Amino acid sequence: MNYEIKTFNYHSPEYKQALQLRDKILRKPLGLQFSEAELKKDEHDIHFGLFEEEKIVACLTLTKTDNGKMKMRQVAVYDTAQGKGLGSKLSVAAEEYAKENGYHTMFCHARKAASNFYLKLGYKIIGDEFTEVNIPHYEMEKRLA
Repeated sequence: MNYEIKTFNYHSPEYKQALQLRDKILRKPLGLQFSEAELKKDEHDIHFGLFEEEKIVACLTLTKTDNGKMKMRQVAVYDTAQGKGLGSKLSVAAEEYAKENGYHTMFCHARKAASNFYLKLGYKIIGDEFTEVNIPHYEMEKRLA
């Protein structure tokens, strides 16, 4: 398979594909929907997608924060594409982007069920388990060398 990783803008056709993916994988299973306020937060973020022939198969969003830290959020991979290393490839590309833009640390609020994915990428659990969107999460971070 030939995959392409690219960034895209808020409200672009690629963003709309990513939003559908995020909704299917991250929201609907929890009985949640995006609010307008949540979507408005995406406006100033950096959006990454992994595409196969113009169709998105994985996505994530980066949010700039203070103190040289970048937050990775809304990481999603279609069910049919999971287990192929695509989420890892996309995460590494996002880390490279952050590093190239002067950030020294990537962090996320990882669902407990996804924490092993991040541990394999070199992230460490910071602090205690907490609840977000009604499910257990960990804050995790990785120093970008």
